[in-house]
Amino acid sequence: MIQARKPQRSTRRALRVVYTPESQLRHPIQLLQAMWRDLLASRELAWQLMVRNIRAQYRQSVLGIVWAIIPAIVTAAIFTFAKSRGIVNIGTTDLPYPAYVVFSTTLWLTFTESLNGPMQVVTQAKQMLTRIHFPREALILSKLGEVFFNFGIKIFLIVGLFIWFQMPVTWNVLIAPVALIHLILLGTAIGMFLAPLGALYQDFSKGITVLTSLWLLLTPVVYPVPQGDILETVVKLNPVTPLLVTTRELATTGVVSEPQRFWIVSAATLIGLLLSWLFYRLAMPFAVERMSS
Repeated sequence: MIQARKPQRSTRRALRVVYTPESQLRHPIQLLQAMWRDLLASRELAWQLMVRNIRAQYRQSVLGIVWAIIPAIVTAAIFTFAKSRGIVNIGTTDLPYPAYVVFSTTLWLTFTESLNGPMQVVTQAKQMLTRIHFPREALILSKLGEVFFNFGIKIFLIVGLFIWFQMPVTWNVLIAPVALIHLILLGTAIGMFLAPLGALYQDFSKGITVLTSLWLLLTPVVYPVPQGDILETVVKLNPVTPLLVTTRELATTGVVSEPQRFWIVSAATLIGLLLSWLFYRLAMPFAVERMSS
């Protein structure tokens, strides 16, 4: 168990960390208070890490931040060409197909960034973790900041799509960020749960790469939600589907096709995020100990 105590003879406001063999789970209230306290304390460090990582991400690159939108454009070009030539039978979409694919791919890439981010940042910070004691939440917050920064770049592409294809906009576009945040939190919850394990075993990072490739095929990114076959059931059981589709619908047509499924998955996401944070909090000391041995 980790206890934080204030030093008695110092006028500076500082905390001292005391490690005990007692499990933190035996005092859930104190554990939650410590988690919240460390989350607030990690904001400044998270900001510094985010700025450093963003600069490093686009350093020594001719195209720079343009790389944030290139994957979505390339994906749309490939599938639009395949659809126009009859190579794939996509079906009918509510939006012009190039805009449909670019927008959906942008949302999917944002989800995968939030999914892979926690594992990547913990693995990259191995030396820092073994040498310095700091709130581990700072790593997760810094990666979340990067995800939102990269999506901010992609917004220019989305706005360009609306203008180019003269797509109508409703007032519901104002609440589309709520659905987007739930989509990002779903990826963060899964990624944060896997982060301590991914820092110790590369199998998890390699496995999640393979999994996301298969996951994409079961998500209505380049095709609409299928109707009347077993693929419809599989796609609707995919937790990404209601969050991604609702974000897309709120930003375009303004009509949400399955609000109940969206709120059920959103509630499960928030619960899963808390449980993943708890696991991350308890598992990181053991992972750091293994990394330093």
